[in-house]
Formats: sequence, C-alpha cells, structure tokens
Amino acid sequence: MIGTDQAGVNFQPQDVDYLRQSVAGPVLTPGAQGYDVECVTYNLNCRFEPALVVGAASESDVRTAVQFAARHAMPIAVKSSGHQVVSAARGAMLITTGRMKRMSVDPEGRTVRVEAGLQWHEVVAQAADFELAPIAGSAPNVGVIGYTLGGGQSPLLGRTQGYAADHVRRLNVVTADGELRAVTPTSMPDLFWALLGGKGNFGVVTEIEFDVFPVTRFYGGGIYFAGEHLAQVLEAWSTWVTNVPEEMTSSVGIQRLPDLPVLPEPLRGAFVVHVRIGYLGNAANGERLLAPLRGSAPALLDLIGDKPFASFGEIHLDPVDPMPYVDRSICLAEFTNETVDTLVDLVGPTSSCPLANVEIRALGGALDRQPAVDNAVSTRGVPFVVFGFGIGGADLAQSMRQYLTKMVDGLAPWSLERNMVNFLSPDEATNAEGVCAAYGPQRYGRLADVKRLYDPSNVFRFNHNVLPS
Repeated sequence: MIGTDQAGVNFQPQDVDYLRQSVAGPVLTPGAQGYDVECVTYNLNCRFEPALVVGAASESDVRTAVQFAARHAMPIAVKSSGHQVVSAARGAMLITTGRMKRMSVDPEGRTVRVEAGLQWHEVVAQAADFELAPIAGSAPNVGVIGYTLGGGQSPLLGRTQGYAADHVRRLNVVTADGELRAVTPTSMPDLFWALLGGKGNFGVVTEIEFDVFPVTRFYGGGIYFAGEHLAQVLEAWSTWVTNVPEEMTSSVGIQRLPDLPVLPEPLRGAFVVHVRIGYLGNAANGERLLAPLRGSAPALLDLIGDKPFASFGEIHLDPVDPMPYVDRSICLAEFTNETVDTLVDLVGPTSSCPLANVEIRALGGALDRQPAVDNAVSTRGVPFVVFGFGIGGADLAQSMRQYLTKMVDGLAPWSLERNMVNFLSPDEATNAEGVCAAYGPQRYGRLADVKRLYDPSNVFRFNHNVLPS
C-alpha cells in the first residue's frame, strides 16, 4: 500500500462503536450528519472522501485514533484548516484537529505553545496581548502547524528572523505506531530535523512550541496599479527589491480580480498589479524606501500605512472563502529584465492568461541563513518563488493546468529544481519525482531514512509524500 491513494476498509460497525466510546470528539462515517463539515477543504477541487473521520478533541483522541488505524491497517490523513489537501484519502481515516485550541504564552521566555487546531489569527491575537509576534504567514486563516512543518515563509518577519521552522523548540507528535513522542533537538534529533520542513510525513503533530518576537507594528499593506503598467512596475520592483534592507519584505501579485461588491470600486473586475509591502522600520523610512515604487506608475489604490501586527493579513489580502482552483509554483535563481519581459508576455495585458493570480515573492536575508538547529527546509538560498493559480472547477481545471505549465516552462531559463514545499500543488505533491526534486536528492534521501524508522508502511501518505527508503 506504500504510496497509493486508495485503501481497503478493514473495520466493522462494532469497531466504530468502540472507537466512539473511546474518544471525546465525533467519529463519523460517510453519510453521517457532520461528515461533510469535517471534510470541508479550502480548495474545492480537492475534496476529502475518507472511510472514517475522527474529530480529535485532545492529544489522547489522536493517540486512540492512530492506534485504531494501526490495528485495522488504515492509512491516515490529517486536516487542520484544510488549506493543503493534496488527496481525497479514499479508504483512509481522516483526523481533524480543529477542536484542539489550547494555547499558552510565556512572555518572559518569549515562547508560545499551541495545539494543532489553531490558526494564525488566533495565535497572533493572543501573543499581541504580551506585545509579541510569531513568524506568521500571509493568510490569517492558515493552520499554524501545517504552515510551520512546511517551513513557513513570513511576509513580515522572514527576512529578519528566517523560517518559522527555524524557531521551533519542541513538538509533540503521535507516530504511526500510536506512540506520543516529545521531540526536541536533543531528545530525537533526526525526527526533529525531518518534521521541520518534511510536512506531515512522520505523524500527527499535536502541539508545538516556538519563539515569538517583540514586534507590535509594521509599515505596509499594498499598492494597486493598473495592469497596463505591469512592465514598468515589474522593472522598477526587480531593481528595487535587491537593494532594500532585510527589514523590508515585498512581493508582487499580477491579478485578474472578480467583479464582486466586497472589492473597492477601482478593483472590481480589474486587471491589476498588486505590490505588497511589509516593513519593520518606522513610517518615515518606509515612505523614503517606497518612493521608487510609487513613482513607477499611477496608483489605483494605495493601502500602505502604519498598522498593528495583527493586521498582517492586509499585506497580501489573500482570499478567505473556499474556492475551486488549480496551482503551480517555481523557484527562480534570479529576476532579470529578460524575466520581466517573459512574464509580461505570459501574463500581461496582451496575453491570453486566464489565471487569477501570479505572484513573485522575494526571499533572501535570514531566509538564506542556517538556523541554530538545522532542519529540512528546502529553499534556503533561493531568492525568488513564483506561484500561480487559476480559479475553476473540473470543467476548467485542464485548461488552467495547461496555462500553468506554459508559465512554468516559460520561466524555465531562470528556474531552480528545488521548490517551496508549502507551495507545491496537489499534482506536484502527489508525484514522487516532484517531491524529490523540491527537496533535492540529498535532503530527500535523509527524509526517506527517517520515514523508514517512524512510518515504514507509509501510513501518513496523503501529503507531500516522502516514500520510506
């Protein structure tokens, strides 16, 4: 069963009844009330269809569920916020963690402990009470643990502090044998290394402890330019972004926005260039640094300002509601004038591009530096990542995939084989060659060795799957 998406159902109704009596959370089979709610995902093109759902309410529930799965030879999928579903998980057990919401802040030690059900907006709000901030991602509604296990690249703290994974101190994980393990750099160094960057390949992470930082505000947000000015904005940004201090993080979204009332009037149904800014210095310095970008073209809407850290979602303004989409990503070694010309041809105002968003994120700074304790993050030293997605269900998925392939192929002259694991699409994440390429052969080989020790049967395979060596 190693590496397959399907599995046989090896339990009887009385087995499910016993499991229900053994856990505090719900245990659901297809057709039961609440089953569809537990299986909801962010990408509506990637629906869960497990044979059994356990809505874990505690670490004990997770252990009991994993032990049940082991007895009945069931593979396991894990869902927090549902943003990174890569497989339907047919015939599997789905463990949902949304009920596990405990959190504590140690203001003196500047650390936070969170359970597996928490999302970034919840953690940011509680940490802010102590004037502290975590290395959160661009979307407030993303699950903390899934994001961190994939590395975690922040639009605010990444270039000064590194990846979220670089600041993890401890993880609790239930491995495929049903054992709860407290994993630290000293207690289990190989598993600690593999968990941080290796996604969900090694068990169910039930709790995580990580550093937070004395940051309360930032200067940033977004500037929207008309899409007809894409070339000059990208040219200005590509020169500017390589010369800014580490306190400045930026990306560009090339967006074909829907005609929705929730959007401000200048943006409804518009083709725009969205320059995103997250700066940790003061507003006066931010204004000075942004002058070349503001002068590159007339702005449709300028939403840059001094903001509390809790407004970090205003940098990217990522969509909140679930939707059907298809995506791809590619990492670039450089972003030259020729790269700009190619992108303009591929996704600019005279192209036939159907994609809702193509974004270029600038990395660098502390994201290139080795952390105090090494981990499996694959993109250290990568200067740019490009991510694109198109919105549409099954009727449009193939045409969107074709255009995403055209985009990736067009950027191939500047590409790197490694990729950001959190940005891998379901197509890439369920392809063994794609996962190996994202990590690089040496890192992937070490991950496969750890996988063999803790999950030799590949129980946790509905993910960015590393096969046991």
